[in-house]
Amino acid sequence: MKQSEIVNLSKEDILDKLSEFRKQLAELKMTHAISPLENPTQIRNLRKTVARLNTALSNIEA
Repeated sequence: MKQSEIVNLSKEDILDKLSEFRKQLAELKMTHAISPLENPTQIRNLRKTVARLNTALSNIEA
């Protein structure tokens, strides 16, 4: 998810997406620990998306 898409989301949408992406990240990490992923950059991309959502959320609350 790109920053331009995140800017247009409401606070509730950001919270929903944040929990969804955190869950996906945890599942990918668990899968990668058991057997290597075909594309391990997925983990990095999800981690960055979670960080973008957290930043957007803190900007809304401030």
